[in-house]
Amino acid sequence: MENNEMQNEELNFNNRIPLEDLKNAVDGIKRELSKVIIGQENFIELLIVSLLVDGHVLIEGVPGIAKTITAKLFAKTLKTDFSRIQFTPDLMPSDILGTSIFNVKTSEFEYKKGPIFSNIILIDEINRAPAKTQAAMFETMEERQVTMDGTTYKMKAPFMVLATQNPIDQEGTYALPEAQLDRFLFKIKVEYPSLEEEVLIIKTHHERKGAIVKELINGVLTPEQLAGFKANIQEVIVEEKIIKYIAEIISKTRNHPHLYLGGSPRASIATLNAAKAFAAISGRDFVTPEDIKKTLVPVLNHRVILTPEREMEGMTTESVIQMITESVEIPR
Repeated sequence: MENNEMQNEELNFNNRIPLEDLKNAVDGIKRELSKVIIGQENFIELLIVSLLVDGHVLIEGVPGIAKTITAKLFAKTLKTDFSRIQFTPDLMPSDILGTSIFNVKTSEFEYKKGPIFSNIILIDEINRAPAKTQAAMFETMEERQVTMDGTTYKMKAPFMVLATQNPIDQEGTYALPEAQLDRFLFKIKVEYPSLEEEVLIIKTHHERKGAIVKELINGVLTPEQLAGFKANIQEVIVEEKIIKYIAEIISKTRNHPHLYLGGSPRASIATLNAAKAFAAISGRDFVTPEDIKKTLVPVLNHRVILTPEREMEGMTTESVIQMITESVEIPR
């Protein structure tokens, strides 16, 4: 009898940290986006996870598959400021960061802040701008600040960059430097919709009868609520064997025969942070190996580079990541 009571107590465990409000907020964001976006559940969930752990997201896919509209509407579900920057080959760093302008009345230079000073930044076609402009983003993305004329300006929280890019084999694109790619938590590859989803997309567009989609989306989350959720996620339990599991996988990417470049310690930390968020939005206050597996492809597919031989054979980074994951024993 006592054994049965103990088992029931174990089954009816309570989380040490409050996660109900977080789960409701995540469901609310998904519900709002589903008014317009058909499918793309994994894409949306990765955006939410990245927001919860202060990550930036790189979104890759061919034009016309709702990369930009999804990012814009996702920003609309947050009760914060939003800014959109279209990257072009002639874009200069000052077009993003701002510039100092001479004020004739005061005889002093005044700093006019650029569009990067917002909360959610959508950078459209990030790989169409040259290296000089890309480099201007480094400090802002990593340290959440801009240094101009010796003065440092801090970004307001939350600060998140959502960058879309076309596949690098398309005309007029520049490959992003590895140092910048490493600053993105996730790289999400958005695929074409299925036939059923395509039918639903066309049907929904027809039934909308010209309504402005942005006006259909309501704000769900405030910056104050978001800050509280982030603090809760930091308290999620990660056992020693889970940490070792992450380290073994990332370490194997560094000496795998199919890879020219492996994941850095930043990839390990990104995996840990994202897994904690996946656990929290699932209503758990502890990380499981399944949470780790969910994060590995979006965390690593822009951080590892295939050897030229494997690339010529048509192998993908995703398949190598899967291969490495399967070769590491799952902790019990």
